[in-house]
Amino acid sequence: MRWDNLTAPPVEGDPERAAPATPPLPLALPGAVARTFDTPEFAGMTFYEVQAKSILNRVPGQSRVPFEWTINPYRGCSHACRYCFARNTHTYLDLDAGADFDRKVIVKVNAGELVRRELAAPKWRGAHVAMGTNVDCYQRAEGRYRLMPQIIAALRDFANPFSILTKGTLILRDLPLLRQAAEVTTVGISFSVGFVDEHLWRTVEPGTPHPRRRLDAVRALTDAGFSVGVLMAPILPGLSDSDESIEATVSAIAAAGATSVTALPLHLRPGAREWYAHWLAREHPHLVPRYRELYRAGAYAPQAYQRELTARVRIASRRHGLHRGERGDNRTLPEPPPPSAAEQLTLL
Repeated sequence: MRWDNLTAPPVEGDPERAAPATPPLPLALPGAVARTFDTPEFAGMTFYEVQAKSILNRVPGQSRVPFEWTINPYRGCSHACRYCFARNTHTYLDLDAGADFDRKVIVKVNAGELVRRELAAPKWRGAHVAMGTNVDCYQRAEGRYRLMPQIIAALRDFANPFSILTKGTLILRDLPLLRQAAEVTTVGISFSVGFVDEHLWRTVEPGTPHPRRRLDAVRALTDAGFSVGVLMAPILPGLSDSDESIEATVSAIAAAGATSVTALPLHLRPGAREWYAHWLAREHPHLVPRYRELYRAGAYAPQAYQRELTARVRIASRRHGLHRGERGDNRTLPEPPPPSAAEQLTLL
Protein backbone atom coordinates (compact mmCIF):
# COMPACT_ATOMS: atom_id res chain seq x y z
CA MET A 1 0.00 0.00 0.00
CA ARG A 2 1.55 3.28 -1.12
CA TRP A 3 -0.18 5.11 1.76
CA ASP A 4 0.73 2.89 4.70
CA ASN A 5 2.92 5.69 6.09
CA LEU A 6 -0.15 7.72 7.06
CA THR A 7 -2.13 7.60 10.30
CA ALA A 8 -4.91 9.60 11.87
CA PRO A 9 -4.17 12.96 13.56
CA PRO A 10 -5.29 13.91 17.05
CA VAL A 11 -8.85 15.19 17.28
CA GLU A 12 -8.07 18.34 19.23
CA GLY A 13 -7.46 21.71 17.59
CA ASP A 14 -10.20 21.67 14.98
CA PRO A 15 -9.80 24.48 12.43
CA GLU A 16 -12.24 27.34 12.76
CA ARG A 17 -15.67 26.72 11.21
CA ALA A 18 -14.84 23.08 10.55
CA ALA A 19 -17.57 20.45 10.57
CA PRO A 20 -17.24 16.68 10.30
CA ALA A 21 -17.64 15.49 6.74
CA THR A 22 -20.39 13.02 5.93
CA PRO A 23 -18.72 10.93 3.18
CA PRO A 24 -17.23 7.63 4.38
CA LEU A 25 -13.50 7.42 4.86
CA PRO A 26 -11.47 5.86 2.04
CA LEU A 27 -10.55 2.26 2.82
CA ALA A 28 -6.86 3.21 2.72
CA LEU A 29 -7.35 5.94 5.37
CA PRO A 30 -9.44 4.24 8.06
CA GLY A 31 -8.38 6.58 10.87
CA ALA A 32 -8.21 9.92 9.07
CA VAL A 33 -10.24 12.89 10.27
CA ALA A 34 -12.59 14.02 7.49
CA ARG A 35 -13.71 17.63 7.42
CA THR A 36 -15.80 19.95 5.34
CA PHE A 37 -15.75 23.73 5.65
CA ASP A 38 -18.71 26.07 5.52
CA THR A 39 -17.16 28.50 3.06
CA PRO A 40 -17.95 28.99 -0.65
CA GLU A 41 -14.40 28.27 -1.83
CA PHE A 42 -14.56 24.77 -0.31
CA ALA A 43 -18.10 23.89 -1.38
CA GLY A 44 -18.36 20.20 -2.23
CA MET A 45 -14.87 19.42 -0.94
CA THR A 46 -13.75 17.01 1.76
CA PHE A 47 -10.37 17.16 3.48
CA TYR A 48 -8.84 14.07 5.04
CA GLU A 49 -6.38 15.12 7.74
CA VAL A 50 -3.65 12.59 8.43
CA GLN A 51 -0.46 12.35 10.43
CA ALA A 52 2.27 11.33 7.99
CA LYS A 53 5.12 9.14 9.20
CA SER A 54 7.56 10.65 6.69
CA ILE A 55 7.61 13.65 4.38
CA LEU A 56 10.86 13.57 2.38
CA ASN A 57 10.19 11.30 -0.59
CA ARG A 58 12.95 9.79 -2.71
CA VAL A 59 12.20 9.92 -6.44
CA PRO A 60 12.37 6.47 -8.09
CA GLY A 61 15.71 5.85 -9.77
CA GLN A 62 14.18 5.34 -13.21
CA SER A 63 12.59 8.79 -13.18
CA ARG A 64 14.09 11.38 -15.53
CA VAL A 65 13.27 14.42 -13.40
CA PRO A 66 16.29 16.52 -12.37
CA PHE A 67 15.92 16.05 -8.62
CA GLU A 68 16.03 13.14 -6.16
CA TRP A 69 13.83 14.30 -3.28
CA THR A 70 10.37 15.85 -3.01
CA ILE A 71 7.96 17.11 -0.37
CA ASN A 72 4.22 16.73 -1.01
CA PRO A 73 2.08 18.09 1.85
CA TYR A 74 -1.17 17.41 -0.07
CA ARG A 75 -2.67 14.66 -2.24
CA GLY A 76 -5.48 15.58 -4.58
CA CYS A 77 -5.84 19.13 -5.87
CA SER A 78 -8.62 21.70 -6.07
CA HIS A 79 -7.01 23.20 -9.18
CA ALA A 80 -9.02 20.52 -11.01
CA CYS A 81 -6.85 20.63 -14.13
CA ARG A 82 -8.41 18.17 -16.56
CA TYR A 83 -5.00 16.90 -17.67
CA CYS A 84 -3.19 16.58 -14.31
CA PHE A 85 -0.75 13.67 -14.54
CA ALA A 86 -1.02 12.99 -10.79
CA ARG A 87 -4.67 11.95 -10.96
CA ASN A 88 -3.97 8.24 -10.94
CA THR A 89 -2.25 8.49 -7.53
CA HIS A 90 -5.70 8.90 -5.97
CA THR A 91 -6.58 5.36 -6.97
CA TYR A 92 -3.99 4.15 -4.44
CA LEU A 93 -6.41 5.48 -1.82
CA ASP A 94 -9.45 3.70 -3.26
CA LEU A 95 -10.61 7.06 -4.61
CA ASP A 96 -11.19 7.81 -8.27
CA ALA A 97 -8.89 9.80 -10.53
CA GLY A 98 -11.67 12.15 -11.64
CA ALA A 99 -14.00 14.08 -9.34
CA ASP A 100 -12.48 12.58 -6.18
CA PHE A 101 -9.05 13.92 -7.13
CA ASP A 102 -10.53 17.43 -7.44
CA ARG A 103 -12.75 17.32 -4.34
CA LYS A 104 -11.18 14.93 -1.82
CA VAL A 105 -7.83 16.25 -0.65
CA ILE A 106 -5.48 14.52 1.78
CA VAL A 107 -3.70 16.95 4.12
CA LYS A 108 -0.53 15.92 5.97
CA VAL A 109 -1.16 18.20 8.91
CA ASN A 110 2.16 17.44 10.61
CA ALA A 111 4.25 18.21 7.51
CA GLY A 112 6.13 21.12 9.09
CA GLU A 113 7.34 19.24 12.15
CA LEU A 114 8.26 16.22 10.02
CA VAL A 115 10.45 18.33 7.74
CA ARG A 116 12.42 19.62 10.71
CA ARG A 117 12.85 16.15 12.15
CA GLU A 118 13.98 14.60 8.88
CA LEU A 119 16.35 17.44 7.96
CA ALA A 120 17.97 17.04 11.38
CA ALA A 121 18.57 13.31 10.90
CA PRO A 122 22.30 12.41 10.75
CA LYS A 123 21.81 10.53 7.48
CA TRP A 124 20.40 13.59 5.67
CA ARG A 125 23.03 15.26 3.50
CA GLY A 126 21.24 18.44 2.44
CA ALA A 127 20.09 17.33 -1.01
CA HIS A 128 17.94 19.59 -3.13
CA VAL A 129 14.21 19.21 -2.39
CA ALA A 130 11.56 19.88 -5.05
CA MET A 131 7.98 20.87 -4.24
CA GLY A 132 4.92 21.11 -6.47
CA THR A 133 6.02 18.15 -8.55
CA ASN A 134 2.97 15.99 -7.82
CA VAL A 135 0.11 18.28 -6.83
CA ASP A 136 0.28 22.01 -6.18
CA CYS A 137 1.47 22.91 -2.69
CA TYR A 138 -0.20 26.32 -3.13
CA GLN A 139 -3.62 25.02 -4.02
CA ARG A 140 -6.65 26.51 -2.29
CA ALA A 141 -6.36 24.33 0.84
CA GLU A 142 -3.02 25.92 1.68
CA GLY A 143 -4.80 29.17 2.52
CA ARG A 144 -6.46 27.39 5.43
CA TYR A 145 -3.91 24.81 6.54
CA ARG A 146 -0.78 26.99 6.12
CA LEU A 147 1.67 24.12 5.83
CA MET A 148 4.13 25.83 3.48
CA PRO A 149 5.36 28.55 5.87
CA GLN A 150 6.41 25.81 8.31
CA ILE A 151 8.10 23.82 5.55
CA ILE A 152 9.96 26.81 4.09
CA ALA A 153 11.04 27.96 7.55
CA ALA A 154 12.49 24.53 8.26
CA LEU A 155 14.37 24.45 4.95
CA ARG A 156 15.64 27.97 5.66
CA ASP A 157 16.81 27.08 9.15
CA PHE A 158 18.76 24.08 7.81
CA ALA A 159 20.02 26.06 4.78
CA ASN A 160 18.68 23.27 2.59
CA PRO A 161 18.30 24.04 -1.15
CA PHE A 162 14.80 23.71 -2.58
CA SER A 163 12.58 24.64 -5.49
CA ILE A 164 8.86 25.23 -5.94
CA LEU A 165 6.76 24.75 -9.07
CA THR A 166 3.26 26.20 -8.77
CA LYS A 167 0.19 27.69 -10.39
CA GLY A 168 -0.79 29.27 -7.08
CA THR A 169 -0.49 32.99 -6.50
CA LEU A 170 -0.71 32.26 -2.77
CA ILE A 171 3.06 31.81 -2.90
CA LEU A 172 3.30 35.61 -2.57
CA ARG A 173 2.07 35.28 1.01
CA ASP A 174 5.35 33.53 1.79
CA LEU A 175 7.62 35.97 -0.03
CA PRO A 176 9.32 37.19 3.18
CA LEU A 177 10.21 33.60 4.11
CA LEU A 178 11.41 32.84 0.59
CA ARG A 179 13.70 35.88 0.67
CA GLN A 180 15.10 34.81 4.04
CA ALA A 181 15.74 31.32 2.70
CA ALA A 182 17.43 32.71 -0.41
CA GLU A 183 19.96 34.47 1.81
CA VAL A 184 21.29 31.15 3.12
CA THR A 185 20.59 28.60 0.37
CA THR A 186 19.55 28.13 -3.26
CA VAL A 187 15.84 28.74 -3.88
CA GLY A 188 14.34 27.99 -7.29
CA ILE A 189 10.86 29.24 -8.17
CA SER A 190 8.92 28.52 -11.30
CA PHE A 191 5.35 28.93 -12.47
CA SER A 192 3.29 26.79 -14.80
CA VAL A 193 1.52 28.83 -17.50
CA GLY A 194 0.61 26.81 -20.56
CA PHE A 195 -1.55 29.43 -22.27
CA VAL A 196 -3.21 32.78 -21.59
CA ASP A 197 -6.56 32.26 -23.35
CA GLU A 198 -9.30 33.02 -20.79
CA HIS A 199 -12.00 30.74 -22.17
CA LEU A 200 -9.64 27.79 -22.33
CA TRP A 201 -8.43 28.50 -18.80
CA ARG A 202 -11.99 28.53 -17.42
CA THR A 203 -12.79 25.14 -18.92
CA VAL A 204 -9.55 23.18 -18.58
CA GLU A 205 -8.05 24.64 -15.35
CA PRO A 206 -11.18 25.81 -13.48
CA GLY A 207 -9.70 25.87 -9.99
CA THR A 208 -6.47 27.73 -10.75
CA PRO A 209 -5.72 31.44 -10.61
CA HIS A 210 -6.09 33.20 -13.98
CA PRO A 211 -2.93 32.86 -16.10
CA ARG A 212 -2.50 36.64 -16.06
CA ARG A 213 -2.60 36.62 -12.24
CA ARG A 214 0.09 33.95 -12.24
CA LEU A 215 2.20 36.17 -14.45
CA ASP A 216 1.59 39.05 -12.06
CA ALA A 217 3.06 36.80 -9.39
CA VAL A 218 6.05 36.09 -11.64
CA ARG A 219 6.60 39.84 -11.90
CA ALA A 220 6.31 40.32 -8.12
CA LEU A 221 8.82 37.54 -7.44
CA THR A 222 11.16 38.86 -10.12
CA ASP A 223 10.97 42.34 -8.62
CA ALA A 224 11.84 40.74 -5.27
CA GLY A 225 15.08 39.45 -6.74
CA PHE A 226 14.22 35.90 -7.82
CA SER A 227 15.02 34.44 -11.23
CA VAL A 228 11.67 32.90 -12.09
CA GLY A 229 11.32 30.35 -14.88
CA VAL A 230 8.03 29.46 -16.54
CA LEU A 231 7.07 25.95 -17.53
CA MET A 232 4.81 26.46 -20.55
CA ALA A 233 2.82 23.36 -19.81
CA PRO A 234 0.91 21.65 -20.95
CA ILE A 235 0.52 22.82 -24.51
CA LEU A 236 -2.75 21.28 -25.70
CA PRO A 237 -3.02 19.94 -29.27
CA GLY A 238 -5.64 21.81 -31.26
CA LEU A 239 -6.31 24.20 -28.39
CA SER A 240 -3.12 26.05 -27.46
CA ASP A 241 -0.54 24.85 -30.00
CA SER A 242 -1.25 27.40 -32.73
CA ASP A 243 1.32 30.04 -33.64
CA GLU A 244 -1.06 32.70 -32.33
CA SER A 245 -1.46 31.02 -28.95
CA ILE A 246 2.27 30.40 -28.60
CA GLU A 247 3.11 33.98 -29.51
CA ALA A 248 0.57 35.44 -27.06
CA THR A 249 1.73 33.19 -24.24
CA VAL A 250 5.47 33.65 -24.75
CA SER A 251 5.01 37.41 -25.12
CA ALA A 252 3.10 37.58 -21.82
CA ILE A 253 5.69 35.43 -20.07
CA ALA A 254 8.51 37.67 -21.27
CA ALA A 255 6.63 40.80 -20.24
CA ALA A 256 6.25 39.37 -16.73
CA GLY A 257 10.04 39.26 -16.34
CA ALA A 258 10.54 35.49 -16.45
CA THR A 259 14.13 34.44 -17.07
CA SER A 260 13.32 31.30 -19.08
CA VAL A 261 10.48 29.37 -20.66
CA THR A 262 10.38 25.61 -21.16
CA ALA A 263 7.70 24.04 -23.35
CA LEU A 264 6.08 20.75 -22.43
CA PRO A 265 3.48 19.21 -24.78
CA LEU A 266 0.50 17.49 -23.20
CA HIS A 267 1.01 13.94 -22.05
CA LEU A 268 -1.86 11.76 -20.89
CA ARG A 269 -1.07 9.08 -18.37
CA PRO A 270 -3.70 6.65 -17.08
CA GLY A 271 -6.26 8.43 -14.93
CA ALA A 272 -5.61 11.79 -16.55
CA ARG A 273 -6.14 10.26 -19.98
CA GLU A 274 -9.68 9.09 -19.26
CA TRP A 275 -10.71 12.28 -17.44
CA TYR A 276 -9.29 14.54 -20.15
CA ALA A 277 -10.86 12.41 -22.91
CA HIS A 278 -14.27 12.74 -21.29
CA TRP A 279 -13.90 16.53 -21.13
CA LEU A 280 -12.60 16.73 -24.70
CA ALA A 281 -15.52 14.72 -26.11
CA ARG A 282 -17.96 17.02 -24.34
CA GLU A 283 -16.32 20.38 -25.08
CA HIS A 284 -14.39 19.78 -28.33
CA PRO A 285 -15.72 16.65 -30.02
CA HIS A 286 -14.22 17.65 -33.37
CA LEU A 287 -10.74 17.15 -31.87
CA VAL A 288 -11.31 13.57 -30.74
CA PRO A 289 -10.03 11.97 -33.99
CA ARG A 290 -6.83 14.05 -33.81
CA TYR A 291 -6.19 12.99 -30.22
CA ARG A 292 -6.82 9.36 -31.06
CA GLU A 293 -4.14 9.65 -33.71
CA LEU A 294 -1.66 11.59 -31.59
CA TYR A 295 -1.98 9.37 -28.50
CA ARG A 296 -2.67 6.01 -30.10
CA ALA A 297 0.72 4.66 -28.95
CA GLY A 298 0.43 5.70 -25.31
CA ALA A 299 0.79 8.66 -22.98
CA TYR A 300 3.01 10.82 -25.20
CA ALA A 301 2.46 12.46 -28.56
CA PRO A 302 4.83 11.43 -31.37
CA GLN A 303 8.39 12.71 -31.10
CA ALA A 304 8.05 14.59 -34.38
CA TYR A 305 5.11 16.59 -32.99
CA GLN A 306 6.96 17.28 -29.75
CA ARG A 307 10.09 18.48 -31.52
CA GLU A 308 8.17 20.72 -33.90
CA LEU A 309 6.15 22.26 -31.06
CA THR A 310 9.11 22.90 -28.78
CA ALA A 311 11.05 24.39 -31.70
CA ARG A 312 8.27 26.91 -32.33
CA VAL A 313 8.23 27.87 -28.65
CA ARG A 314 12.02 28.21 -28.69
CA ILE A 315 11.91 30.52 -31.71
CA ALA A 316 9.24 32.69 -30.08
CA SER A 317 11.23 32.74 -26.84
CA ARG A 318 14.36 33.94 -28.57
CA ARG A 319 12.37 36.60 -30.35
CA HIS A 320 11.25 37.90 -26.95
CA GLY A 321 14.67 37.65 -25.33
CA LEU A 322 14.07 34.47 -23.36
CA HIS A 323 16.23 31.38 -23.29
CA ARG A 324 15.01 27.87 -22.75
CA GLY A 325 15.76 26.39 -19.33
CA GLU A 326 18.89 24.27 -19.49
CA ARG A 327 18.65 20.57 -18.74
CA GLY A 328 19.22 20.04 -15.04
CA ASP A 329 17.95 23.51 -14.11
CA ASN A 330 15.94 22.98 -10.93
CA ARG A 331 13.21 25.28 -12.23
CA THR A 332 12.33 23.01 -15.12
CA LEU A 333 11.23 19.52 -15.98
CA PRO A 334 12.95 17.37 -18.59
CA GLU A 335 11.73 16.34 -21.99
CA PRO A 336 9.26 13.45 -21.73
CA PRO A 337 10.51 10.00 -22.68
CA PRO A 338 9.30 8.34 -25.87
CA PRO A 339 6.15 6.22 -25.60
CA SER A 340 6.50 2.56 -24.82
CA ALA A 341 4.38 -0.33 -25.98
CA ALA A 342 3.39 -1.04 -22.39
CA GLU A 343 1.65 2.34 -22.19
CA GLN A 344 -0.76 1.70 -25.03
CA LEU A 345 -4.30 2.80 -24.13
CA THR A 346 -7.42 3.88 -25.87
CA LEU A 347 -8.72 7.43 -26.03
CA LEU A 348 -12.51 7.27 -25.82
